[in-house]
Amino acid sequence: MDDYRSEIRKISMSEFFPAIVHMKTDKWRLVQICATTIEGGYEMSYSFCRGYDMVTLRLEPKEDEEVASITQIYPCAYIQENEAAELFGVKIGRIKPDYQDRLYRIDQTAPFKDKE
Repeated sequence: MDDYRSEIRKISMSEFFPAIVHMKTDKWRLVQICATTIEGGYEMSYSFCRGYDMVTLRLEPKEDEEVASITQIYPCAYIQENEAAELFGVKIGRIKPDYQDRLYRIDQTAPFKDKE
């Protein structure tokens, strides 16, 4: 257990997809995708583990930027990507399958997105 390592890496939009591909080819397992609103956009955290090691890739897309879906690489990401899109309003392109804001039974659009 002494060899446990946890790291957070802030990445840019241009580094995002290559970083995801690298995690997959290096046999990292996707364990969580989190979204939250920040001023002017979102913070997306993609957490991966391999053995006792954990790496979180932190992405900060602007409100109008589209984040590419990673379901082609990590099929299990579809549920968490749909959740981020529906609850926070994150624009995620090409989710497979895309629940089109019908994952939850909610009365308002993007209830956790900061309202002006």
